[in-house]
Amino acid sequence: MKHILALGLVAACGGSDLDPGAGNDPGGGTGTLVVDGTARAQARLSNARVTSDFETSFEVRIRLNDVDVIDGSVTVTSSSGTFDLLVSETDNGKRWRGSAPQYDEVYILDIVSGEDAVDSVRVDGPDIHSFVEPLAGATVDPAVALAVRWGGDHAAESASIDAEEIDNLAIDDTGEFSLPAGSLKSDQNQARENTLRISRSNRVVPAGGAAGSEWSVSIRNEIDVLASPAP
Repeated sequence: MKHILALGLVAACGGSDLDPGAGNDPGGGTGTLVVDGTARAQARLSNARVTSDFETSFEVRIRLNDVDVIDGSVTVTSSSGTFDLLVSETDNGKRWRGSAPQYDEVYILDIVSGEDAVDSVRVDGPDIHSFVEPLAGATVDPAVALAVRWGGDHAAESASIDAEEIDNLAIDDTGEFSLPAGSLKSDQNQARENTLRISRSNRVVPAGGAAGSEWSVSIRNEIDVLASPAP
């Protein structure tokens, strides 16, 4: 499958900064905040195909002098609008979190905390991908390699595949991958349901953030297949 690399493209004349294809923009800022942020789109249904089939969650960790920043404002803007993130307590410290009801692909991050700021950091995320092979609900042989193919118009910067016996294996976003034998769980007496997931991500290093900063957008789609009974 042929993919056209779309990272870093400039928006077409007359287009919006929030249109798919707008490209990445590292933005600006004071260079004082360490920002580690993600926008993650998760499918609501098997082999989702349109923007409304996804929900996108935002999570941003902000540090100043190795201390979590919990004051100020953090917003994420997409074609659906501007979303205000709120501070949440997690097992790993304080995080700014929020969500959006669909996947818009292009997301802009803005942070202000007193005199410190990171602004206008834009990631043009991966387009929606869907599974071509195997078909959802197909019965497959877990003892042999499984051909997995997915469709998408543009290659993402990074990708991974997840199955019952492998966890987020990094792969090239070429549109096809041979899943090794033994990647699926099986039972002796009956077919066993397994979930296959493919995630694709694009990222940018904020120009106005301190060293170690990153803003990324990822999308994950999934299908269920049946592993035939083990002999």
